[in-house]
Amino acid sequence: MGNFAANEGLSIFVILVWLGINAYLFVHFYIVFLHSRFFYTRAILGCCSRTAARQLDRNITFHKLVGYMIAFHTAVHIIAHLFNFERFMDAQLEANSSSLPHVLSLIGNRGNESFLNPIRSNETTPTIVMFTTVAGLTGVVITLALILIITSSMEVIRRSYFEVFWFTHHLFIVFFIGLVLHGIGRIVRGQTPANLHVHDPIKCHSHFEEWGKNISCPKPEFAGNPPMTWKWVVGPMFLYLCERLVRFYRSQQKVVITKVVMHPSKTLELQMKKKGFKMEVGQYISMQCPSISQLEWHPFTLTSAPEEDHFSVHIRIVGDWTQALYSACGGDKTDGQEAWELPRMAVDGPFGTASEDVFRYEVVMLVGAGIGVTPFASILKSVWYKHVQQNTNVFTKKIYFYWLCPETQAFEWFADLLQSLERQMSSKDMSDFLSYNIYLTRWKETEAAHFRVHHEAEKDPITGLKQKTLYGKPNWDNEFNAIATSHPGCKVGVFLCGPAPLAKALEKQCLQQSEAGAEFIFNKENF
Repeated sequence: MGNFAANEGLSIFVILVWLGINAYLFVHFYIVFLHSRFFYTRAILGCCSRTAARQLDRNITFHKLVGYMIAFHTAVHIIAHLFNFERFMDAQLEANSSSLPHVLSLIGNRGNESFLNPIRSNETTPTIVMFTTVAGLTGVVITLALILIITSSMEVIRRSYFEVFWFTHHLFIVFFIGLVLHGIGRIVRGQTPANLHVHDPIKCHSHFEEWGKNISCPKPEFAGNPPMTWKWVVGPMFLYLCERLVRFYRSQQKVVITKVVMHPSKTLELQMKKKGFKMEVGQYISMQCPSISQLEWHPFTLTSAPEEDHFSVHIRIVGDWTQALYSACGGDKTDGQEAWELPRMAVDGPFGTASEDVFRYEVVMLVGAGIGVTPFASILKSVWYKHVQQNTNVFTKKIYFYWLCPETQAFEWFADLLQSLERQMSSKDMSDFLSYNIYLTRWKETEAAHFRVHHEAEKDPITGLKQKTLYGKPNWDNEFNAIATSHPGCKVGVFLCGPAPLAKALEKQCLQQSEAGAEFIFNKENF
């Protein structure tokens, strides 16, 4: 239980606070609509309640949760209004003049009379109201915008067509503008405060046949509820605009590309410098190349160490934008490219991730899958620098590194770093500090034959390391048991940058293995 609290406690607390605010707003507005001025509104609709909540995004996970909740409450809001307009229509078409809803619907048919029922004629339909009123039109627009935002945010779209995801996600501007304008039509109406003093709905609702005849019960007067959505939108939008201004200022600062390295398997390394740039291990930056697109920003994990005099990223060429950047940096040329020909880059960040906490643990497990190894390049480099500089403040005493790759080409650019670390750790008699296990999860028959022939060689035929590559997938039960046995009573930080199925498997192991031996704290990067 204690380990579960350590792993999930903060996340659960934030979610509970957010849900508590939503619950408070729901109850608050429910109580507001219980006021006497909305008595006749409830008489037609039966009940009336709506929750509204907006909160600034704190991280991607929370951002997704807010998105899900917006979609859910939008669906509830739409369905509720479909029922509302059905009741409004029934009340207008009802032939029974002794019905309170019908009598309320007739109010406003004469000149200078306020109305309660927004459907003013029995020839009007909910569809006509939908496309001829401010509330209806804005409702359709913001619903379509939300559908496009949600569908383009699906992982298959986001990973395969990032530009589609990027541009459609900015429909949030249309969504929030429409949301602010949505209430201007004042579809939700209630009794005016002045009229409440002369017409008490609690006493008069049962004598509606005598309204206007009895001085104690004159005809009720109604007015639209003023739009309130702007109160929830203006604060977050102001903060968002401030953040955009700060990001714009940072993105205008000069960035110098000091080195371009074309690694095998079409991986581009950019080494850059920027005045005042400071980073921590595992952080990431957003990059823009104006010559490719003035609007697109793409996130990349920093692969350099804070101790280095530059910052670097490794970019795998997998899409249109990365291919254009690869060409702009001379990747398609055989004779290299002059420095003045390199494209201008804009950099925003760095931004924090879970990996920043890596040196707070005495024992660390780093698990990377494919290109997800990039955050750990920064960590491993920083570890080396700290030990070379004899930094006595390093709390971490042992690092277990696991890298899972589906193809041999993926090893090529990172193997150079591991070979360098292996040599340097060995020369400093620090071989026990870093234990690394590299797994090839898929291979061809021709490759397997080559591996068997060279398996007895001093160095691994794939990576060139003394530590041989393992084939298949790790047995996480055995790995966690071995670490727990070697470090009883220690807090072990488990850091993953990889796909969701692997995250679930490791999180499950952290919870199970912490019940006996070491305490495993799970941290996941967004991948």
